[in-house]
Amino acid sequence: MTAWYDTSSLTASAALAARIAELGGPLPDLELRAGGVRVGAELPELGLTADDTAVQSMQVQIDAVDQEAVRAFWQGAFGYDGLVDPLRRDPALSFGPQDPPRVLRNRIHVDVVRTAEAVEAFRAAEGLEPYGAYGLTLADAEGNEIDLVPGDELPEAPDWRLLFGAMTFYPTTSSKQAIELATAVAELADAAGWPLLIDLRPEGVAIDTGKDQWENDEEAFKALALQVQTAARELGLTADPTRVRLVQFAFDAVDIPAVQAFWLAVLGYQRDPREFLSDIYDPRRLNPVIMFQQLDADDPRRQQRDRVHLELLVPREQVQTRVATGLAAGGELLPDGLTLTDPEGNELGIRALDG
Repeated sequence: MTAWYDTSSLTASAALAARIAELGGPLPDLELRAGGVRVGAELPELGLTADDTAVQSMQVQIDAVDQEAVRAFWQGAFGYDGLVDPLRRDPALSFGPQDPPRVLRNRIHVDVVRTAEAVEAFRAAEGLEPYGAYGLTLADAEGNEIDLVPGDELPEAPDWRLLFGAMTFYPTTSSKQAIELATAVAELADAAGWPLLIDLRPEGVAIDTGKDQWENDEEAFKALALQVQTAARELGLTADPTRVRLVQFAFDAVDIPAVQAFWLAVLGYQRDPREFLSDIYDPRRLNPVIMFQQLDADDPRRQQRDRVHLELLVPREQVQTRVATGLAAGGELLPDGLTLTDPEGNELGIRALDG
C-alpha cells in the first residue's frame, strides 16, 4: 500500500515524516519532496487525506529465451538483490518468455549510472568491453543493451557522487537518526531554495537532486552539498554512495512528438523545459526520466516486437482511467485489456499496485 500526502515545503515534509516515526513500529519507506510525501504504507491514524492519483511506480520487463542468464546479467548491472532495488527507489525487473527469438536491437534501451567502482567491477566480472558511440554500452547474451555509466566524485563534497543527478546515501541505525538527518537536510534545502529529493528507508537516507538538476547552478549546489555533508557528519554518519544509482529509459522513435505525447499523458509527466533535451519527467521526481532519440523511418527494428517493455503500477481504481488516457493520446489496447502500445508499438502494461 502506498499513499501520497501534499505538503507545502521540504521542511513540512520532514515534519510529517517525524509524525509518522512517532507512531512507532518500523519506519515505512518515505519519499520527501517539496510538494509532498509518498508513504509506503496506509496510515489512517494520521487523519490526512491522501491523493491516490499521485501514486504510481514503474518496472521494466525483458523478454528472453534464456531467462536465467539474462536475469543474472541485469541483476548485476543494476546492482540489485534479486529483482528489486534493495532501497526500493528504482524500477523493479521482471523477465518474460521470448518465442520465437527476436534478434534485432531493441528500440527501448536502459541507462544506469552507478559509481565508477561499481561499473568497473561489473565489467570485470562479466569480462565485457563497452562499445557504442560513448564507449558505455554493454549487452547481455541475447543482445539486450544497457548503457552502464560510471559516475564521478564531487571534489567539493566527497560524500556525493555525480550519477547524472548528484546524490548520496547515509546508512542510519534508527528512525530517530534518519528523521534528524532528513530534517536538517530539508531545512538547508529550503533555505537554499533547492528542492532536494530525500528518501528515508529503514536502512538509511538517500539524498538526490534529480537528473541534471545540480547543473542549473553548480556553485550554489556545491555549497549546499557541503552543508548537507557537514550536517550528516555532525550526526556521526558516514556516506555510502555505492547504494544509489540513476535509472532512465531511452526510446528510439520516428515520430518523436507523437510518441512523447502518449507517454506524457499516460504517465502524467512533464517536458523538460531545456530545448536541447527530449526528456520527460515525473513532476514529483518519484519515477524514472524517459528520453527520446531519432530513428530512421526505414529502420527494420520497427517491424520487431521489442524485448523491453515498461509496466506502470497504479491504485486499482486508477487502472481504467490510465488506460482511457493512453487511448486518447494515440495508444492502442492489446487483447489482454491492460497493455497499451504507443503510436510506434512500444508497450506499457498497466497493473494494480496490489496485484
